[in-house]
Amino acid sequence: MPLDPGAVTVLNLIKELGRPPLHMLTPAEAREATAKSRAVMQPEPEPVAEVEDLTCPGPLGPVSLRRYRAAGTQASDVLPCLLYLHGGGWVIGDLDSHDQMCRVLANAARCCVVAVDYRMAPEHVYPAAVDDCAAALRFVAGNAATLRIDADRIAVGGDSAGGNLAAVLAIMARDGTAPKIDFQLLLYPATDMAGERPAYQRFTENLVLTDKTMRWFIDHYTPDPARRLEWQASPLRVPSLKGVASAFVMTAGYDPLVDEGIEYAKRLEADGVRVTSVYMADQMHAFLGMGKFIPAADLALRQAALSLAHHWAGG
Repeated sequence: MPLDPGAVTVLNLIKELGRPPLHMLTPAEAREATAKSRAVMQPEPEPVAEVEDLTCPGPLGPVSLRRYRAAGTQASDVLPCLLYLHGGGWVIGDLDSHDQMCRVLANAARCCVVAVDYRMAPEHVYPAAVDDCAAALRFVAGNAATLRIDADRIAVGGDSAGGNLAAVLAIMARDGTAPKIDFQLLLYPATDMAGERPAYQRFTENLVLTDKTMRWFIDHYTPDPARRLEWQASPLRVPSLKGVASAFVMTAGYDPLVDEGIEYAKRLEADGVRVTSVYMADQMHAFLGMGKFIPAADLALRQAALSLAHHWAGG
């Protein structure tokens, strides 16, 4: 299927601007380049009822969080909560990069979203991000009453690298090493650091994420190749997914991660986990953050949020 016309426009714009592929930049340069493109790619942020910056205790000091409460909700309302973990290959991204997406998710799911500013590679390699995200989940669960969160309706979610971290937290929650959750929202997630699936050979150039860029991310996050086989880095390699929380898994057709994302959804189903799998055949990786050019981004993000809301409503 041809690539979405809006995505083609994005790729042409990147080419016209002469921006090098991320894997040809230093991490600092990649962070600066993606931050500059944010205003160009993303729609204006939606209003929500409340936004608050917080911190929680982390393994090496405070972890920054940002809490959103859906528009139309009251300060006294006890809301379900989505702990959201941003994408960016464990190297780029922050609370601001995914602010617009978190607002849409909060409003569409009528919930509280708590975004996590976990430590980034290469300054902090695996498992630093996992440790910070687990600390944030413990904080949210342990302070549910103060945060006006329903402790029985806490989900984890994220896109790309954030989807990887959310999947890991869901397994930890099942195993009792993290607080209980009841849903996982995985948006084009990275699930296997080996990079061996055929999609890596199909998407080698002229996309936002190619095999080279993905390997650049992986090299920064898990510089020790042996540790890439651990399920806390590659959740697809966990022996069993039986008993993990119900899931929504979205994959994109033009994405080096598409094969492992689809395989993860199939593994969930095979292990008896309730899963909704959505394949966006004409989209590329990271399209959810390009809503100014790709109208389907808003639709897809709201579809994910409504799947979460439907689950919380007992569907």
